[in-house]
Amino acid sequence: MPESIDPPEGGETEPVRLPESDLESIEASVRKLLDQSAEQARQLDSLASAPPPTDSPFGAFAMPGFAALPPQPAPPEPRPILELEGGEYEDELDALSDWVDDFLVRVYGAEVTTAAPWCEQWQEHADVVAWLHALWLAYQQHKDPEAGLSGLFVWHRDFLTHAMATVRAAGGPLSACMTDPDRPAHRLLPGPPPSSRTTAETAESEENGAPGQGAG
Repeated sequence: MPESIDPPEGGETEPVRLPESDLESIEASVRKLLDQSAEQARQLDSLASAPPPTDSPFGAFAMPGFAALPPQPAPPEPRPILELEGGEYEDELDALSDWVDDFLVRVYGAEVTTAAPWCEQWQEHADVVAWLHALWLAYQQHKDPEAGLSGLFVWHRDFLTHAMATVRAAGGPLSACMTDPDRPAHRLLPGPPPSSRTTAETAESEENGAPGQGAG
């Protein structure tokens, strides 16, 4: 049985005396805790004075493994090819021609007949260029992994079939061009004339002089 620690009859407790080695150990532990507390206080002051993080939630903690990456420029948004001019238009048309000649016609070109004409100079048909460019943009979107496993099926169903049927229709924009692969042809069919309103406005403008050329 351990000795009783009840106070003596006089009511006073004698002070506990620890060995010298135990006192040194306790003092070392206290100093260590005080040093750690001071270091934490310095870190908190540093965090409070640092600017708020922007790109990374770890930026304020100065953690090299989570350093904020520099912002990446957003890719240019695709524009309809007929809105482009000069070098931009030529570069886009070159890229489109590569896709049409190396992929679209080779895979989906089928036979050239009177019911499905074609033109080796299709780049000179503005409406055909617009259709094929839109088809190409849709292809790039639907072959992307984000489109899912059915992306290319949707492209075939909703874009390819309709675009090729319109471009190569018997009465479509290429109907006066090649209807037999042995007899290449190219002819631009005249489009509809301007509306009567536009014609009247043009005539009135010519009678009154060009805008900005009135009497001073």
